[in-house]
Amino acid sequence: MREWIVGRQPVYETLRAGRRRSFVLHIAEGIQHKGRIADALHLAKPQGVPVRFVPRQQLDALSPIANQGIAVQVSAYPYVTLFDILEHAKNVGEQPFILVLDALQDPQNLGTLLRTADACGVHGVILPLRNTATVTPAVVTSSSGASEHVLIAQANLVQALNNLKEQNVWVVGLDSGPESSVLTDVRLDGALVLVVGNEGQGMRPLVKRTCDILLRLPMRGKIESLNAATAGSVALYLAWQTRKFS
Repeated sequence: MREWIVGRQPVYETLRAGRRRSFVLHIAEGIQHKGRIADALHLAKPQGVPVRFVPRQQLDALSPIANQGIAVQVSAYPYVTLFDILEHAKNVGEQPFILVLDALQDPQNLGTLLRTADACGVHGVILPLRNTATVTPAVVTSSSGASEHVLIAQANLVQALNNLKEQNVWVVGLDSGPESSVLTDVRLDGALVLVVGNEGQGMRPLVKRTCDILLRLPMRGKIESLNAATAGSVALYLAWQTRKFS
């Protein structure tokens, strides 16, 4: 399977990460070779990626996403396994810090959380096997290419969470319900999995019951909850803070 990644930052990060095979790089005719355009051309050469200078209309026909004068054709997204994520944490000498997304539907929310996960040093992200947004070109764009650097696995979430718990990883689920604990009562340091639920219904019941503890973010205003991407991003930064921003 091949797909087109478009936009200056997404294309640059895709080439920089080098986790996919890149087949051809398209650049709009007449565009100035500076900034991320120049960076992408610089990365394409040692990777042996052919470069084609094409009319802007040809680029526009590749994707409904704004292309900013650049596009790269690449192989399918390279998902990893839970073992790969744990090995990555071990190799960098850190306690596992993992984000689990339970059936998010909005590509924009997925992209936002992947971008935050990369910023906070999350070792990996786990998605369900089905009924979820996956890493599409739209998600690559909404994450500004961060998806290309984050290790992402697809798994049965309950099985994956139970496997992690057997390895003494603490599972914290975000939930705004009255049974959830307040921030001061929840430890976010050490080996940690943070679970963020669906935009509408939150975590599915079985996933929710698998969590060691539920966390309710403090809210001062009139609105009762934050959207999934915002709540997840706040919680990731709070967890990173307890890890002393290492």
